[in-house]
Amino acid sequence: MSGYASFAYFYDRLTENVDYRGMAAKIDEWVTRFGGRKGILLDTACGTGSLCMELSKLGYDVIGTDSSEEMLGAALDKKFDSGLSIQYLRQDMRSLDMYGTIDVTVCTLDSVNHLPDEEDALKAFKCVSLFAFPDGMFIFDVNTLHKHRDVLADNAFVYSLDGLYCGWQNEYDKADSSVHIWLDFFEEEDGSWHRYSEDFREIYISPERIEEMLREAGFEILGVFGGYTDEPLTENSERAVYVCRKVPTEQELSDNGINIQE
Repeated sequence: MSGYASFAYFYDRLTENVDYRGMAAKIDEWVTRFGGRKGILLDTACGTGSLCMELSKLGYDVIGTDSSEEMLGAALDKKFDSGLSIQYLRQDMRSLDMYGTIDVTVCTLDSVNHLPDEEDALKAFKCVSLFAFPDGMFIFDVNTLHKHRDVLADNAFVYSLDGLYCGWQNEYDKADSSVHIWLDFFEEEDGSWHRYSEDFREIYISPERIEEMLREAGFEILGVFGGYTDEPLTENSERAVYVCRKVPTEQELSDNGINIQE
């Protein structure tokens, strides 16, 4: 995956409209509703750490991982400014290496779609399962076909912010419903404009394939929602959020001192 060097620099300004506090509150609500533990929480592909901060404020012991050094640099700056106790590690979601078991893992804002292909997504799911506490929760989102085909599509977008201009161009591939995205940033500094460019591809994974991959990785699906709400997933939803739980083996339950007898 790309290091997203330029994207990391401008990421927070381009995502000012993301309701991280609302996302964290809904994740916390789902953890409580579905019987999860409010303990160690892993935010994999955490970006600049905005969601990590909100989850930490809700009482979770947060670990954030990302493969981008630039993203983590921004996350660490915000951590030091906030005084929150968050641990950040530079790790790819396909090769996680935790020091112990995780109670809740989250992966948000279509990070799964940024992986190269379905096999890489399966690797990531298996890594999450490997370090999940028996019956630990996994909450993640993916882009829907509607978002790729009808919203991103072959469209172009322009963002004009104070001292920052972003041109966004998409190319939709009908063969696999993936979208290639090109971003050009123009930043004003001392009367001059500086250009930075990034490009990346977002894959599409069908709901049927996601269900297969989750089963193979040892998860059961507790609910699927149309975004970080309790609204059901519909054909017009742009984001599918999966709330899952690891299905523990008897050996895992025994090793962790959990009584499986009724």
